[in-house]
Amino acid sequence: MTAFSGAITALVTPFRNGAVDEAAFEALVERQIAAGTHGLVPVGTTGESATLTDEEHEKVVRLCVKVANGRVPVIGGAGSNETAYSISMAQRLQDTGVDAILSVTGYYNRPSQAGLLAHYTALHDATNIPIIIYNIPARTVVGLSRETMAALSKLDRIVGVKDATGDLARVAVQRRECGKKFVQLSGEDMTAVGFNAMGGVGCISVTSNVAPELCAKMQEACLNDDYVTARELQDRLAPLHDALFTDASPGPVKYAMSLMGLCTDELRLPMVAPSDASKAKVKAALSELGLIG
Repeated sequence: MTAFSGAITALVTPFRNGAVDEAAFEALVERQIAAGTHGLVPVGTTGESATLTDEEHEKVVRLCVKVANGRVPVIGGAGSNETAYSISMAQRLQDTGVDAILSVTGYYNRPSQAGLLAHYTALHDATNIPIIIYNIPARTVVGLSRETMAALSKLDRIVGVKDATGDLARVAVQRRECGKKFVQLSGEDMTAVGFNAMGGVGCISVTSNVAPELCAKMQEACLNDDYVTARELQDRLAPLHDALFTDASPGPVKYAMSLMGLCTDELRLPMVAPSDASKAKVKAALSELGLIG
């Protein structure tokens, strides 16, 4: 089974004049791989999955798989608050050649723990591909309890979690309850180094869209237990981590990338451009890292 660790970029989906900018997306994938990124997540929530049509969703994932060409793992976003739709999307994505799918906990419905267990079990049983759970209660309202996570970890192809709870103590407990082979990936850039120190093995990162080389080096330092280097890199990246979440994501990260000439800053409603205060922080952070003049 493919290993999932290190700096894994939650790719933005670039738009131009309202349509997916395929040429820009291909260039972004190549840039990531050249910078040493360890994996890619197309059409996750950072990729504005909620605003893409099914056709666009599949096209972007296929494009990522094609350009990556086996050089790094590709984890396709396939989450929904409807189990039947999640299964349908996961089944379609597994035919694209992705190495795994990332599936978020059900939002709005507020399912119980029994409902979440049933949802992921059904998704597991209807597919033949590794599944990484995305646990982000700040956005979905509901989160997986440790007991539910432990039960799901016993299923053959539920291989890990993207944990955006911000609870670092949870990492150590999940390591005990789910086993050392259960992949724990941070879903929060600012605490990624601490997450790894507690037992994580990487981060599905927004910041690595902007600074992939630094993020990859930081994660490699963690994987090598070189936390002196990891902290130094984290210190350098901290203002950028902070700036990219001063407004609703992915607004600030797309703005940053537009300043770097990587893509436009176009978003799809209901997402709108970040505030002037957010833009100022993004500019300052990019300047400090030498990413813009």
